[in-house]
Amino acid sequence: MSAESTADRILAVLEEDAQASYAEIAERADVSKPTVRKYIDKLEEEGVIVGYSADVDPKKLSSQSIAMVGIDVESERYVEATRELRDVGEVEALYTSSGDHMLMAEVRGRDGDELGDIIEESILSIEGVTAAHPSFLQERLK
Repeated sequence: MSAESTADRILAVLEEDAQASYAEIAERADVSKPTVRKYIDKLEEEGVIVGYSADVDPKKLSSQSIAMVGIDVESERYVEATRELRDVGEVEALYTSSGDHMLMAEVRGRDGDELGDIIEESILSIEGVTAAHPSFLQERLK
């Protein structure tokens, strides 16, 4: 058995395959199914596991484009702007950032034109948002 904690082994399996059954997770993490259930319930309750998702290769999406958008916000409007950004339906994920921008958003649209409209009409229109810098994803490499 690995020196890695039980929770870490279970999380590693889930990060590889969010659809793995409890039996598969138990086998790969070298624990029992009841242990998997107990740890997953606890990790969800503690907010460590916040959801389950599918990894998508944007190049294979015939009717969808994805951009990572760096967003700058006035510091005095940060909380309010972040709340509003979380409510934008096309914002799939929103992250705080220590890089060039205060926030990073994963934004999805039908094509580049729609992404541009979403950025202009739904993101830049939020009071306190001063800039949005999109990077359009092209091919998933890993």
